[in-house]
Amino acid sequence: MAPTLTPQLTLSLKPGTAWSDAWERCLAVAPEAFQDDRVLNLWAGSWQSDGRALPATSPVDGSPIAGPPRLDAATAQQAVRACLDEHRVWRHVPLTVRKARVSATLDALTEHRELLALLLVWEIGKPWRLAQADVDRAIDGVRWYVDNVDRMLEGRSPLAGPVSNIASWNYPMSVLVHAMLVQALAGNAVIAKAPTDGGVACLTLASALAVREGIPITLVSGSGGELSEALVRSPEIGCVSFVGGRDTGARIATAVADLGKRHVLEQEGLNTWGIWNYSDWSALTAVIPKLFDYGKQRCTAYPRFVVQRSLFADFLAAYLPAVRSIRLGHPLAVEQPGDPLPELDFGPLINAAKAKELADHVAEAISRGAVPLHEGSLSDGLFLPGQDTSAYLPPVTLLNPPPSSPLHHAEPFGPVDTIVLVDTEAELLAAMNASNGALVATLSTDDPATYARLSPQIRAFKVGHGKPRSRGDRDELFGGFGHSWRGAFVGGELLVRAVTDGPPGERPPGNFPDYHLMP
Repeated sequence: MAPTLTPQLTLSLKPGTAWSDAWERCLAVAPEAFQDDRVLNLWAGSWQSDGRALPATSPVDGSPIAGPPRLDAATAQQAVRACLDEHRVWRHVPLTVRKARVSATLDALTEHRELLALLLVWEIGKPWRLAQADVDRAIDGVRWYVDNVDRMLEGRSPLAGPVSNIASWNYPMSVLVHAMLVQALAGNAVIAKAPTDGGVACLTLASALAVREGIPITLVSGSGGELSEALVRSPEIGCVSFVGGRDTGARIATAVADLGKRHVLEQEGLNTWGIWNYSDWSALTAVIPKLFDYGKQRCTAYPRFVVQRSLFADFLAAYLPAVRSIRLGHPLAVEQPGDPLPELDFGPLINAAKAKELADHVAEAISRGAVPLHEGSLSDGLFLPGQDTSAYLPPVTLLNPPPSSPLHHAEPFGPVDTIVLVDTEAELLAAMNASNGALVATLSTDDPATYARLSPQIRAFKVGHGKPRSRGDRDELFGGFGHSWRGAFVGGELLVRAVTDGPPGERPPGNFPDYHLMP
C-alpha cells in the first residue's frame, strides 16, 4: 500500500525515476532507435535520423523531454511505399511464424515493462498505477489474440495493403501498440503516426523491441495535416484506423468514404450517466473516484450526470464527499526515497494549453449561469517544492452548463463534471443523447424493468446498469453510435475481421455511410 501523503509534507522526486534516468535506459536498451537527445523515425525497415525534431515538455513539471521528429509529406509517402513492400512479404509469412514473433515481442515488452510505464508518466502524465496498467493491458490483450487467432483467421486473408494507424496520445500501449501487434498477427504490415502531443518515446521503444523480432512496423512523426495525404489517401493503404476527436475524424471519414477504403474511426462522444428512481447511493459514492482515473482523459470517461430532479439532494450527498476525496499531484513525488510511488487518481492534463482551455470553459460557463457545485484546489495536491503546475487542473463540478458552452454538448477530456436535472423520462433520454451518439453510457435505476425499457433508447454502444462500461479487452466488442464511430466495430474476433478479407460480399458489423449493422 502506498503511504498516505498530505500537502504539508516536503516531497522529492523518487530516485531513479527522473526523465534523464528513463532516457539513459532507453539509450542502453535500444541504441538503434534513440540518438543523443532525440528519437528516430522508423521506415523502410531501419531507423532514420530524418525529420525536424520539435521541442517538447513534460506535462508533469514542464521540463524538457524528447519531441517528435516530424517528417514532411514527401518522405512520409516514401515510408508508405516501403511499408507496402514489407506488407507484400509479411502477408505470406506462415501464421505459426507470425505468432512466434509476436510472442517474442510480448516477452520483450514484459521485460521492459517498468521503463515503458515510466516513459508514459513523463510523456503523458499518467500516474504510476495507470501507466503500468496501460502496458499490461497491451501485453495481456495481445497474448489472448495469439492464443485464439487461429480460429479467427479461418477462411480469411490479409488485406492488399498495410494498416495505417492514427491514434490519440492517451493510450499509446493498450490501444495503439495493442492494435498494431494484432494487425501484424493477422498478416498485415503496419504503419503508425506517433501522436503529436505525447508518447513518442514509449512508442519508439515498443516499436524497437517489435522490429528486433521481425514485426514489420513503420513509425513516423508529423502533423496530421501534412501526413494525411500519405497515411489516409495513399492507394497503398489497405485500412485506416483512427482514434481521436470528431473534427479530425470527420475529415478522415470523408476521405475514406470517397476512396471506398476500409476504415475504423473511433471518435469522441459525450458519455452520460443517468440517475432515475434510484436509491443505492453508497454504490455511487464508491464508483465516483474511479470515474476520475487519468483526469477523465479517456474515450470512455463519464463527464455528464443526468439526474432526476427529485433525487438531486440525495445525489449530492453521495457525490460531493467522493469528489472531495480525489487525489492528484506529481506522479513521482515521495516523502522518503524508499517510499512506493503515490496512489493518485490523476496527475496533469496532457499540457498546460489544455488545462487553460478547460479552465476558461469553466469560467465562461459560470459567467453564463452554470452553478459551481465543487471547485477543487491545487493546494490540496501533492507537488514538489516550486514545481511547474500549469498543466494541472483540480476537479470541477458544474450544474446546468448553458447551451452556449462547449461543456453542454461536447466531451471536456478533463476532470470537469456537469450535471443536468430532468423531470421526465423523455427529458432524461434527450439529455443522455445530447451528443448524437456515444461510446458508453450508464443508467442507475432500482427497477430492472425501467432499465430494460429505457436503455435501448440510449444512443451508446455499451450501456451499463448502475456500473461504468469500458472499452473492453479480449473478446469484448467495442464500437459507437451516431457520430462517435465510423466504420467497422472492433474487439475480439471483430478486430481481426476489420483488418482481413473474408468471403465475397461480406458486410462487417459497423457504422458505415450506407448501413449500420450491430454484431
